[in-house]
Amino acid sequence: MSLESVRAFLRAHAPDIDIIETAESSSTVALAAEAHGVEPAQIAKTICLRVGEQMMLVVAGGTARLDNRKFKDTFGAKGRMLDAEEVVAVTSHPVGGVCPFGLPSPLPIYCDISLKRFDEVVPAAGSTNSAVRIATGRLAELIGASWVDVCQ
Repeated sequence: MSLESVRAFLRAHAPDIDIIETAESSSTVALAAEAHGVEPAQIAKTICLRVGEQMMLVVAGGTARLDNRKFKDTFGAKGRMLDAEEVVAVTSHPVGGVCPFGLPSPLPIYCDISLKRFDEVVPAAGSTNSAVRIATGRLAELIGASWVDVCQ
């Protein structure tokens, strides 16, 4: 279902972008980088967080880590990572395939500046063995993301 929601989203909003499915898992940054022939930092990982009652997604470079001080300065409170069940409930995507495409309902989405060093990034596409290659600026535009600086 999750991969299908991403397919539907891309058909409607970016029909020129193809989903790449691999035989092997790409559920971790290291596996995804190996499967797609890019450096780990070029993988655009999607982090699901809660700030108070607000759920949000932060898309960041694969090797970037959330910086609690920067996050709190930007959002006014500490973010709490969602557990696997909450991630599926909020995004419809399994951990390892979470992406900002094909969500069941709108969420605030932010892209961390750690992605800006790449012309193209590789986010997952709704399953643990799927991804897309997309220009960094187009990713942010396509998902309606705001740029933030919340990672180390």
